[in-house]
Amino acid sequence: MSFLKHLTTDHIELSQEEVRRYSRHLIMPEVGIEGQKKLKAASVLIVGAGGLGSPLAMYLAAAGIGRIGIVDYDTVDYTNLQRQLLYTTADVGRRKLDVAKERIQAMNPHVQVDLYNEPLTSANALRLFEPFDLIIDGTDNFPTRYLVNDACVMLGKPNVYGSIFRFEGQIAVFWAEEGPCYRCLYPEPPPPGLVPSCAEGGVLGVLPGIVGTLQALEAVKLITGVGEAMIGRLMLFDAAYMEFTELNLRKNPDCNVCGSNPTVTELIDYEQFCGMPAHDHSTYNNGVVEESDVLVRQLSPIQLKERLDEGDNLTIIDVREPHEWEISNLENLGARLIPKGDILAHVDELDRNAEMVIQCRTGGRSAAVIRQLEPLGFKKLWNLDGGINRWAKEVDTSLPTY
Repeated sequence: MSFLKHLTTDHIELSQEEVRRYSRHLIMPEVGIEGQKKLKAASVLIVGAGGLGSPLAMYLAAAGIGRIGIVDYDTVDYTNLQRQLLYTTADVGRRKLDVAKERIQAMNPHVQVDLYNEPLTSANALRLFEPFDLIIDGTDNFPTRYLVNDACVMLGKPNVYGSIFRFEGQIAVFWAEEGPCYRCLYPEPPPPGLVPSCAEGGVLGVLPGIVGTLQALEAVKLITGVGEAMIGRLMLFDAAYMEFTELNLRKNPDCNVCGSNPTVTELIDYEQFCGMPAHDHSTYNNGVVEESDVLVRQLSPIQLKERLDEGDNLTIIDVREPHEWEISNLENLGARLIPKGDILAHVDELDRNAEMVIQCRTGGRSAAVIRQLEPLGFKKLWNLDGGINRWAKEVDTSLPTY
């Protein structure tokens, strides 16, 4: 049995109101008064207040965790409402942290809520993690996952890991003092662009509720000592077929961060390590060096409209997927759909001397396509800055954003 052995409850008391509130825990012999006091004594930091962070925050607050910290600096967007149940339509545009604290304290006023309105980086991770007993990863990108893992290893803290994509979820507990860490499973990140983000590939709205709730369950088990935590195990969940698959994990003695001779002894630049940005507002340029001759040229939606209005001969190539084309497209402007994964198969159909504007949802995939095409002799390429979503906001507001 693995749990947070350092938690002490000598100074913890439960009020009559708390006894009533947690009575269904107290009558379980596996939890009881002592287990509930451990929950009240515990501090948990949630990294990300999104799809996973929403059920995490609600269930941990309801369970009686004494102190919950949340790291996030995003605002509520309409696209969040399909799965992030901390927020309502009336919250769109508000800071997620402000709404989260209101919801948590309305649910359980006995919980202390600490807010960290900043992106998690190598510069602040150790400082933010150090005061908490347990770290829960509710993020959706590889740079932050590696950062969370390495910081937890260096501080000796358990990391309750969860990830979601389309219909698939993963959950594990990585705790280097008790078993493997995330790098034991994934020593290196996947090549940039190989695994799309949820913003690109989508996620079934119910899925983060399931995975986030399971993460909350693992946190409660680690704190109370109930059952057996998922250390050394990775659970894969397929929501489309309601299938759970469990894999046994082993600690890698040669792991770069938790092995016997670690080579990673301080936090690094994880965006550079993974070759991708860590969040929507990152200034990371996907590995493009400013002096490089392959720097992608940007064309804003307003600039594109002006050039089209002037009669300039521009070819517009949409590199999204067909189901995204159905949501919104620039077919009325002559745009042609060639998904990013198929672009190289259609190279010979494209005029290398033509001036082309490459567009996707927000500009990331289209920039990657341009870097594929330029070495093949295409010299007059523009990236539609902000993609079709920005076009819909600034030029044609009849188009939906997604």
